[in-house]
Amino acid sequence: MASTPPTIFAPNRRNAVRRRMAKLQAMPDAPRYILDDMVEDSLERLSFLRHEPARALIIGDWSGALAAQLRSTGCTVINVDPALGADPLNEEAPYAFAEPFDFIASLGTLDTVNDLPGALVHLRRALANGGLMIASFMGAGSLQTLRAIMLEADAERPSPRIHPQVDVRAGGQLLQRCGFADPVIDSHALQVRFRSLSGLLADIRAQGLGNALANPGAPLARKALARAMEAFDARREADGKVTERFEILTLSGWAKPLRPPKF
Repeated sequence: MASTPPTIFAPNRRNAVRRRMAKLQAMPDAPRYILDDMVEDSLERLSFLRHEPARALIIGDWSGALAAQLRSTGCTVINVDPALGADPLNEEAPYAFAEPFDFIASLGTLDTVNDLPGALVHLRRALANGGLMIASFMGAGSLQTLRAIMLEADAERPSPRIHPQVDVRAGGQLLQRCGFADPVIDSHALQVRFRSLSGLLADIRAQGLGNALANPGAPLARKALARAMEAFDARREADGKVTERFEILTLSGWAKPLRPPKF
């Protein structure tokens, strides 16, 4: 009997993070460089693999850019989100779509599910034979600067503030366990420079990367916030900016028909 996965993330906090993101994205000049990178990477992979889906499921792309590009090729696209729209998707439950998909893209959501193997199994089962899945999300190595700053701010009483993260090796093991054929796992980093700690935190909130932990810890008190500002200032480079790292992990795999047993 399968064991119950630990409760690392709170679904209500996760949904609140994404709803706040949607509101902030309506503001002029809202940052969305992380999603833009994921969309561009997905399109490049489809082109390289010469995979031309007729029916696709897009999860987490609030911009609609990937869906629009696929629709321009004649593909039928269903665009859903874990927290937004009339029919939010529960990634940890079986999908109720009537027909399978030739292509599924999950962008920026799988790093905050409690049952990641289960979510990947549901993606695999929603694929038609020969279908492709691409899943991109924040991976190990992300937010190294903010993690260090928060540790200094919390001093001798550190609180959980940064999400646990999946690395390349664990991602490969997950794809194999969940039945994907020809799995490919890789990661790349976006280096972004900030003039202020408030600017870094604003970009995180606007892109749906806020704290969704079930045990998020107490908010920073005034003295702790002052220590965080000092820690940020101590990391300024010659031009006065601080560099943060966003590591994007991408998992891809195929649904291949099972070979009949040999007698």
